[in-house]
Parts: sequence; structure tokens; C-alpha cells
Amino acid sequence: MSVAKSNDDGSLHIRARLSIPAAEVRLRVTTSGGPGGQHANRSQTKVIATFDVAASSTLSEANRELLVSRVGREVSASSHRFRSQSANRVAALDALAQKISRGLLRQAPRRATRPTRASQVRRVDEKRARSRVKLSRRQVDD
Repeated sequence: MSVAKSNDDGSLHIRARLSIPAAEVRLRVTTSGGPGGQHANRSQTKVIATFDVAASSTLSEANRELLVSRVGREVSASSHRFRSQSANRVAALDALAQKISRGLLRQAPRRATRPTRASQVRRVDEKRARSRVKLSRRQVDD
């Protein structure tokens, strides 16, 4: 599921009504490490995208508090799966957008429901049947 889309102005699209300006996302590149020999040790292909939630002017106060309580003051995502920096940049921004989107997701409040009459009858019938099975296993008194 790809969430991150870069608009013409370079902003990061999170939801229908929320886009984060590119100026608020800090990108850092470094060597990816791991296997790969000199290419992995010398090429700056790993991308780390960081978003400072507490300093954001884009988020509303309620969204900022919700995001800070769920993911912390800073949200970061990195990618080093690909050999090219540009592909890792897209992957890191996508992962960052997904983290922010999940952090802002509000669960619908649960509505209390009552068991149906049929389910209540079924439950009691199953209890009676189980009781009869256990009763038949008892030792008979002489």
C-alpha cells in the first residue's frame, strides 16, 4: 500500500486533507552497511526521513498531541533495500507517511451490544449438555 506521494511543491501527502511540506521533513543519507563489499561501504544509499512532530506547524493541536502520545516527538523511517538513493528516498518517505497515518488513525468507539435471545439459549443448552457429560463420568455410589 503506497501512501506517500510527492506533490508538485515537494510536500508529503499523508491523507486526503493532510500534506506535510518538504521543509518539515529532514532527509539524511548514509552508507547502508551490510553485505555488498565496496559498493555498500562507499555509496551513500541509505535514506533516513525524520519528521519533528512537536515543531510541526502543519498539524492541528489535537493531531499533534495524538501523534506525540502514540509515536513520540519525532517520527523517523529509513530504507536501504535498494541500490539507488532515489529509490530508497521514495521508500523512506512512504514508510514515514504510513507511520504518521497509523499514528493519526482514530478508532471508532465501541457500541455496547447485548447478546441475542437465541445465543443466550444456545449457551445455556451447551452448559446443560456439558453438565450431563460430566455427571455421567462420576463414580456411582453403592
